[in-house]
Amino acid sequence: MDYRIVVIALGLMVVAACGNVKDKTTTGRLSIVTTTGMIEDAVKNIVKDSADVQALMGPGVDPHLYKATQGDLERLTQADAIFYNGLHLEGKMGEVLSKLGVRKPVVAVADQIDTTKLKSAPNYGYAIDPHVWFDVSLWTEAVITAKKAMQEIDSANAEYYEQNAKAYITELEALHLWIKEEIDKIPTDQRILITAHDAFGYFGEAYNIDVRGLQGISTLSEYGLKDVSDLVNFIVKNKIKAVFVETSVPQRAINAVVEGCKQRGFDVKIGGNLYSDAMGAKGTPEGTYIGMVRANVNTIVNALK
Repeated sequence: MDYRIVVIALGLMVVAACGNVKDKTTTGRLSIVTTTGMIEDAVKNIVKDSADVQALMGPGVDPHLYKATQGDLERLTQADAIFYNGLHLEGKMGEVLSKLGVRKPVVAVADQIDTTKLKSAPNYGYAIDPHVWFDVSLWTEAVITAKKAMQEIDSANAEYYEQNAKAYITELEALHLWIKEEIDKIPTDQRILITAHDAFGYFGEAYNIDVRGLQGISTLSEYGLKDVSDLVNFIVKNKIKAVFVETSVPQRAINAVVEGCKQRGFDVKIGGNLYSDAMGAKGTPEGTYIGMVRANVNTIVNALK
């Protein structure tokens, strides 16, 4: 889809939809749209039953490559508020979100995180790594940003959102400590996480595990034969037990690494599927942020310890 056409179409839709946007005063519930499932889950924990919250991107969807559909544009236009990650995670939707921000609250939950805590990627033009949800303490800051935004959007329920967020943050703090305890079960020399793309950098820094990705921080980046060869050499040299695939990234990249190791006479197994840029299916434990993180940690520890 040509995004120049999208933006023009969006402008027309905004004008046409002005009389049709859901009005909280008549329905009693706000309509909120988020980009990713992680943000949807955070906002749901804040608003509980006071709003309808839906994510555009479901299980297995790569936000780096995502392009809004016509149906997405309609949902975005009709929403009372929009929450997205920011830090260029939703790179192909930036202009659309900017356009909508002129007439309604459009909140980038990661943009208020202390910049000294953010990682840059030298191999990706020193862009900021947007995968902040993999450090639970950073994601807690994003949750606080979402809470404050909701309190401004719907001040009548400000105290309700405060109490809901407080309870959720307590769960996140416990999760943060649990991860540290679990990762400590992996022998130090095997505490190396290898995945298809470099989404786990914050996870590595927060929980003391070395992280290597075949691609850069965005799946838009390409990997070449040298990238595969370098990673194969690293795995063989360090006798890494397992590498991991991601549910939102094609497996062929990691398969190439596994095959390269075999050609070197070293068998490295695929340790399992990790949720990186998208959560699991609705109605499953992995379909929540906390459940997704727990599933990832259990998969990593079981394969490497």
